[in-house]
Amino acid sequence: MSTPEVEVRRSKRRRRTVSAYREGDRIVVLIPAAMSKRDEAQWVADMVARLERKEKRTRPSDEQLLARARTLNDTYFGGLATPSSVRWVTNQQQRWGSCSPGDRSIRLSERLQGMPPWVVDYVLVHELAHLLEHGHDAAFWAWVDRYPRAERARGYLLGWSAAAKVDPPSSETEDEVD
Repeated sequence: MSTPEVEVRRSKRRRRTVSAYREGDRIVVLIPAAMSKRDEAQWVADMVARLERKEKRTRPSDEQLLARARTLNDTYFGGLATPSSVRWVTNQQQRWGSCSPGDRSIRLSERLQGMPPWVVDYVLVHELAHLLEHGHDAAFWAWVDRYPRAERARGYLLGWSAAAKVDPPSSETEDEVD
């Protein structure tokens, strides 16, 4: 794994606490303004390691994605939309996920890694629905909307796109996930 870009932000209002979060491809570490350079280096290393450990726990493997997709298939599609494979990909910057109905494979953008599991589940449900309905017509959305958090997940993805200052994959009525 490559070393992430780290931005340290000092705050005069912050007295003792240190925190870190991911902002796009970089990790932001918030520290008190009065912290020494030596302490800063130690805290930055510690906080980056903590954040990466946390993210690793929230990034399922391809095998775990496939198992999750099969569970979602059973729950929301009655077993009708069984995928042959599900995997993370690095080459999807314009889509959250994609599906090839011919070979029943699903690919998810690595940008979803670290997002809440219910958001990843929504994208999986969206792609599973494509195994039954190829377009984005009313029948397709009827399948997707069986997922109880569908609307909330769509909002989350739109909000994430706005916060990251990137265009969402496309409009909701056309092809929001694909």
